[in-house]
Amino acid sequence: MRDGTPNPEQLIGDIAAARAMTVADYIAAANAHYYATRDPLGAAGDFTTAPEISQMFGEMIGIWIADLWSRAGSPAFRYAELGPGRGTLAADALRAMARFGCTPQGVHLVETSPALRAAQSARLPAAMHHDDIADLPGEDAIVIIANEFFDALPAHQYVRTADGWRERMVERVDGKLTAVPGAAPADDHVPVALRGRGEGDIVETAPASATIMQNCAFRLVRHGGAMLVVDYGYRGPAAGDTLQAVKAHRFADPFADPGNVDLTTHVDFTPLAHAARRGGVVVTGPVGQGAWLQAMGIDARLRALASTAPGRADELRAQRDRLVEPQAMGELFKVMAATAPGWPRPQGFGAIEEPA
Repeated sequence: MRDGTPNPEQLIGDIAAARAMTVADYIAAANAHYYATRDPLGAAGDFTTAPEISQMFGEMIGIWIADLWSRAGSPAFRYAELGPGRGTLAADALRAMARFGCTPQGVHLVETSPALRAAQSARLPAAMHHDDIADLPGEDAIVIIANEFFDALPAHQYVRTADGWRERMVERVDGKLTAVPGAAPADDHVPVALRGRGEGDIVETAPASATIMQNCAFRLVRHGGAMLVVDYGYRGPAAGDTLQAVKAHRFADPFADPGNVDLTTHVDFTPLAHAARRGGVVVTGPVGQGAWLQAMGIDARLRALASTAPGRADELRAQRDRLVEPQAMGELFKVMAATAPGWPRPQGFGAIEEPA
């Protein structure tokens, strides 16, 4: 599209000129502009992620990495993060890792947003930026962190009509953008387990996410290492329209202001796990974020922080509860690990693997 990311007016014009585009293409174009033009995090932005809520989140990930690295024989490795926000998670994780002598050979951030790259560089001056996972160096083992990364990637939507399954397309109707059923049959794109759903039901698929997950798995198999995925989602197959928009910490119409709101869908961990296994890695989880954080020791860390800063005890407890409790982020957010063959089983997932 032209010489770069389309602005919102161009995006709307493209839809009008082409008469329709898939929901997946709409998400891709809108989010490309959105993330390229702002820092969306924090109170002044549109949403807040777990690392911005509490340092304890990143610290638990750092402990997870250090434990796995130690039991794997303390190999040379690189830290990589996909969509690392402001770099807060990486900074907290690396600080926690250093307490155990776990120091990566390099820190690699896969990020395309100029605004977020600047924020990351301020926190992590030695970090190296990459536009794509394929650009990551390949000489060492690698630990890849993906926190709230997959939810912002493009997802296709299919709706069951009286004539069968059709892909949802975004087009202008009565002067407004909306999603409508396309004309071409799309039954083959719907998972077999969901093809019998009723008229009006919506099914989402995210092949771009599966491709990225499988490519990461290939990388782990070749060079060793592990990947940790944290995101809000579910274990499918399941039907439902999960496309949502957030602006100024409130839900918004996903079709009203393209390029100026954060668009996401809930992550189905089942195809991610299948893609990882096809790539040759061992998958553990997913489990709820709350259970995982507790297994990694967040409550002990809370007590330690509160003892050194008694005046912040209530604030720290509130942060912990937001991350852990089921009515907050504890159940909606899931954690899944992928490890290279021969690497030890990762901590935080209980005694029995929960395959997706």
